[in-house]
Amino acid sequence: MGSALSSFGQLCGRQKKKEEERHFRANDRNYNLSHHYANNAIKTSKYNIFTFLPLNLLQQFRRLGNCFFVFLFILQLIPQISSLAWFTTGALLIVVLSITAVKDATDDINRHKSDEELNNRKVKVLINGELQSEKWMNVQVGDVIRLENNQYVTADLLLLSSSEPLHLVYVETAELDGETNLKVKQALTVTGELGGSIEALANFKGEVRCEPPNNRLDKFKGTLTADGQMYSLDNDKVLLRGCTVRNTEWCFGLVIFGGPDTKLMQNSGKTTFKRTSVDHLMDVLVLCVFVFLLVMCSILAIGHATWETQEGSAFNVFLPGEPGVDAPLSSFLAFWSYVILLNTVVPLSLFVSVEVIRLGNSFYIDWDRKMYYPKCDTPAQARTTTLNEELGQIKYIFSDKTGTLTQNIMTFNKCSINGNNYGDLLDCSGQRVELNEKTPRVDFSWNNLADPKFVFHDHSLVETIKEGNMEAQAFFRLLALCHTVMPEEKKEGQLHYQAQSPDEGALVTAARNFGFVFRSRTPETITVIEMGRQVTYDLLAVLDFNNVRKRMSVIVRDPEGKLFLFCKGADTVIFERLHSSCNKLMGITTTHLNEYAGDGLRTLVLAFRDLDECYVKEWMQRHHQASTAIEGREEKLEQLYEEIEKDLLLLGATAVEDKLQEGVPETIEQLAKADIKMWVLTGDKQETAENIGYSCNMLREEMKEVFVVSANTSEGVKEELRSARRKMCPTAAEEPTVTKARAGLLWLRKTETVPDDKVDGEYALVINGHSLDFALEKVLELELLMTACMCQTVICCRVTPLQKAQVVELVKKYKQAVTLAIGDGANDVSMIKAAHIGVGISGQEGMQAVLSSDYSFAQFRYLQRLLLVHGRWSYLRMCKFLHYFFYKNFTFTFVHVWYAFFCGFSAQTVYDQWFVSMYNVLYTVLPVVGMSLFDQDVNDRWSSQYPQLYAPGPLNLYFNKKSFMRCMIHSCFSSLVVFFIPWAAMHDTVRDDGKDIADYQSFALLVQTCLLVVVNIQLCLDTYYWTAVNQFFMWGSLAIYFLTTFAMHSNDMFFIFASVFPFIGTARSSLNQPSVWLTIFLTCLLCGLPVVAFRFMIIQLRPTINDKVRLKVRKEALPAPAPRHPPARRSSTRRSSYAFSHAEGYGDLVTSRKFLPRCPVKSRPALFNNSPLAQNRPQLYRTVTEETRTSA
Repeated sequence: MGSALSSFGQLCGRQKKKEEERHFRANDRNYNLSHHYANNAIKTSKYNIFTFLPLNLLQQFRRLGNCFFVFLFILQLIPQISSLAWFTTGALLIVVLSITAVKDATDDINRHKSDEELNNRKVKVLINGELQSEKWMNVQVGDVIRLENNQYVTADLLLLSSSEPLHLVYVETAELDGETNLKVKQALTVTGELGGSIEALANFKGEVRCEPPNNRLDKFKGTLTADGQMYSLDNDKVLLRGCTVRNTEWCFGLVIFGGPDTKLMQNSGKTTFKRTSVDHLMDVLVLCVFVFLLVMCSILAIGHATWETQEGSAFNVFLPGEPGVDAPLSSFLAFWSYVILLNTVVPLSLFVSVEVIRLGNSFYIDWDRKMYYPKCDTPAQARTTTLNEELGQIKYIFSDKTGTLTQNIMTFNKCSINGNNYGDLLDCSGQRVELNEKTPRVDFSWNNLADPKFVFHDHSLVETIKEGNMEAQAFFRLLALCHTVMPEEKKEGQLHYQAQSPDEGALVTAARNFGFVFRSRTPETITVIEMGRQVTYDLLAVLDFNNVRKRMSVIVRDPEGKLFLFCKGADTVIFERLHSSCNKLMGITTTHLNEYAGDGLRTLVLAFRDLDECYVKEWMQRHHQASTAIEGREEKLEQLYEEIEKDLLLLGATAVEDKLQEGVPETIEQLAKADIKMWVLTGDKQETAENIGYSCNMLREEMKEVFVVSANTSEGVKEELRSARRKMCPTAAEEPTVTKARAGLLWLRKTETVPDDKVDGEYALVINGHSLDFALEKVLELELLMTACMCQTVICCRVTPLQKAQVVELVKKYKQAVTLAIGDGANDVSMIKAAHIGVGISGQEGMQAVLSSDYSFAQFRYLQRLLLVHGRWSYLRMCKFLHYFFYKNFTFTFVHVWYAFFCGFSAQTVYDQWFVSMYNVLYTVLPVVGMSLFDQDVNDRWSSQYPQLYAPGPLNLYFNKKSFMRCMIHSCFSSLVVFFIPWAAMHDTVRDDGKDIADYQSFALLVQTCLLVVVNIQLCLDTYYWTAVNQFFMWGSLAIYFLTTFAMHSNDMFFIFASVFPFIGTARSSLNQPSVWLTIFLTCLLCGLPVVAFRFMIIQLRPTINDKVRLKVRKEALPAPAPRHPPARRSSTRRSSYAFSHAEGYGDLVTSRKFLPRCPVKSRPALFNNSPLAQNRPQLYRTVTEETRTSA
């Protein structure tokens, strides 16, 4: 009811005043409700019970065809001009509108159910001093709510307090920005001290003033006034809806924004009505046909007036006219009669058949077993039935990265230790062996704390460690000590690692499995189990990572009192800080790094040095002074870090795989061959996105250049874009050029198109989020578009959900091309809604993307089959259907025009009236629908083998205005043959018994029989792929025609309904004459031979890619499925280092004196014997979204 009243208010013109500042009080609902802030209910549906009928009808009547048939229906209600009963159009129109309305209502009911399920979730709200369970939809601004571990954040909240030390809360933001690593939020001290006390929280009367609702995910500005003091609020103190609380027992938050005002919903975009380019073209063609119809009717009406004036008076004795109807009035009525008679050029059955074909092709997607993912029991799903042919015209694909191209899983694959490479398996000839599920794994049963999920195949590494190799043990000791991971052990032996990034979690887990188990930490110590022996190191300092340093270090003291600095980071940074004695080892390690980079792995270099006790004491004093300095703190710390991080000794390197989904590189390669451009829009960091770009072959070493746009000013971004454009095409225009035109219905829609510049070679563009902010401004958006469209690959990093939609809209506006967006998280919803086609992947980031999508499946690789097979087939079938449908109906209609010259332009039909009624409903509908559901030029295997077959779709080569004109010319020729051959054959012709055969009814029967056989022959010529169903439909339709004709021309039907069935005995008296069958044969021959000859010449002179592949199909056997080879190792000088994509760590936090573990670590017995800890459980990452399911 609320949404209905809201819609009614909008219809009445009531507009909500724009909010300039949000002001509310904690625990004061009466005050907050006076501001009329939105509650926490959300609405993604399009209709409600009051608006469904008017809005749905308005949407349906946006199709010009529906308006045209309403107009015809009104004309048929006028008896003076109608030669057909009103229900022939009216009943069918009502059926069509009703079917479409029911389908739309079903889709919207599903959206209502989804909204209801979300709005009815329960959360604990502090009301009247008590925690009460409330529905999400009833939560109001200013309410204090309690969240628990693994619970979704209800609304945008100001964090008040939590169960963690320092009032911290760990949240997973995958549904907002696509990143699976945890983020840390921290409450103000003044609110954090409230703790979990219900009484203290109920008495909290803080007053918040903040920015109005907006879509900026990374910014928040506001103030909190409590106890007379004002405190500044920023984004680090806010929990956003869409996040998930992780590893935090409980927390309390104050609702800032609810429902539609939350940043998640502000970024979700609007639900739009999507229509295909074929629909828009049909609107234009229907308008053109209507104009053509009016012109023809006007010419025939003028002919009627001329005939009435010159010849009509001679017939008044036999056919007296109606009183008061003179020649002008008679021609006026004849005009409208011909409008009704000739409306079959665009029959209503066209639109019914289109919906049936789309529905059938949607079922093919739902039923496709090759797009079924058995691991998750997830089939592909066509969530809309109106966009199938659009799948065959995609030019641009916009893809998310995390969860769409990747699996959100980091695995420790290989490592180089002291010049020895571990991780590859070699056969007897020294060639790499492809790893699969059957490859023997390393047995870690000797380590009771090993993670059973960890997989490694090179047994020699374990043997090296067990042999006591000092370098190998130092290598994994470094991984166990040099990090900012926070452990948690709720049960004995059950470790939970809270990793700042998935990379770091993978490295610490690798150390854990190889015998160096990171067990616990305090601000001063780190406890590690080294090969069964518990060792506690004093943690003296953490030299944390940042994007400039590209490395991190720790200074520790072992139990023997020795001091070490352990360092890990990017190879380019570590190598220049190595001791000169490491030059030889550095060369070997560099070779290994090149191999790892060639495999698309993310690399990291490890090094260490021994430290002198006196030097460390003096350095620590200077470090303390620098860290407490008010001015120049960052510069002083950086100098100290540079001083101590030198003369390092190289240990080796790690290689971590950011696992792609299966088949991603192959899919992208095939889509590129189909001339589809792919853009990656991700919320991840630049280096992370680049790593994936290289892994899936979107970025390649052989590219001439990869341009990186990272300027922080508008002018800087403009210069970088122009510089890249000049390098790619020196002759390109300096200023963007826009071609303006008109298109659409009545040519009222203005279009602006930016032409493509030809580029020699392949280039790629990588642009960062802050640069994209400037590039999407009005003055620079064309600069961005021109430069990006010249590149083979475009990667946009650190983009917000709204920016994703803006990029899609930019391409839609200026390229006039069909776009597809694919993603798996809530951060992709706006992009999915903005694109012509939205595809959701049912992955680890929830179902928001799927619920907003037009198509969904479980793996990115299925996109290849969706487009290259189902999309291409759907587009090809729809185009052939429209060609044939217009052909058969124009041929049908043009015969009426030629007959008008022989019937005094009286609007008399040349056919039996029952044939007119059943031509499109019964006699010809099934064969064309059968062709449009089952036809295929080549099968799915060949379609995938030759993605170039897809190229004509985006160019609109199969059905356009030119092909429509050719169809009309073909129809005109066929109609001339169908009319004049029977006319000439029957003129002055007699039967075998000498009686005259040239009567109207016999001529009508011959013409309609010739027409039906001719259009069926044309269907046979258009059909590539014959099935039993096609055969049944075609021969069945002909059989039905002859059976119904004989039945309706029988004596019995005439005696019962004389006025309805006047063609008594016509069928049996005409069809038994050899001359009639000879005429039918001659007509079919003259209509079919020119088509065969013309197509033969075209194939010989200008064969298309389809013709070439079909010829290949006939000559060769079915192609075998593409064999799976081990990925070829590419030579690369580029490092794919996780350190580049690493965020600034928790260094300050883990060394904070306020940091205390909630549960002190107890002393434990040795782990590598029959201790109680032998029955440990698998490690549960805090960064893996499966934890939600586990806890549930």
